[in-house]
Amino acid sequence: MIALTLFRLAAFARSHRVVRALLPVLVLLALAYGVRAPLGQEVTALTDTAVLLVPLLAWSARSLLDTEPDQQRAISATAVGSPSREVAAGLLAALVVTSAFAALAVVWGLLLGVSELPSRGELAAAIALHALSALAGTALGALTSRPILPSPALSIMMLVLGFMAMLLVSLSPAAWLTVPLGGWMRAAADGLLTEGLPWLAVPSLLWPLLGLAAYTRLRRARP
Repeated sequence: MIALTLFRLAAFARSHRVVRALLPVLVLLALAYGVRAPLGQEVTALTDTAVLLVPLLAWSARSLLDTEPDQQRAISATAVGSPSREVAAGLLAALVVTSAFAALAVVWGLLLGVSELPSRGELAAAIALHALSALAGTALGALTSRPILPSPALSIMMLVLGFMAMLLVSLSPAAWLTVPLGGWMRAAADGLLTEGLPWLAVPSLLWPLLGLAAYTRLRRARP
């Protein structure tokens, strides 16, 4: 399975899809951190970026999962011994890419986006949010990838609408029904991110994991 994961990462790089996925992330970071966040707003700036990264990371995951031709998936499943391993290899490769882009965002923000480094607790919370952003982006990207939504137009539309729904629901009283992106921003703005992170982490982990489970089930139904 690891060999197939590396193969997909190499194919993603050789096809130059990685460049198309990386460019929007670089544009976002350049705009978000064009001016350093003022003192006291470091965590808020890092959190806002983690939220805005979700659709771009979803695009990256979708792009990686769409790199392999449809017929190649069946060959890959045969090569690794089971369809489940083939699906897991694709998700692992997508998570590697989204995690790398999220790590880039953290490094960029700390070096060029803030006036002062946050405290250790706040820094750990900001890093955790970027990790959760990578997981949420991977799940959204997988659910809108070609094996699930063959139409490119419908796939892109559902990716955008999925992120908008995630954001709007998270700002409503029914925030527990999705990844609480709005809760991330509120906690950061109120200076309560470190204390509130354990409560925010539960739905932030739960919903992406359910999304990945749904993707796996759908892939088994439509190889």
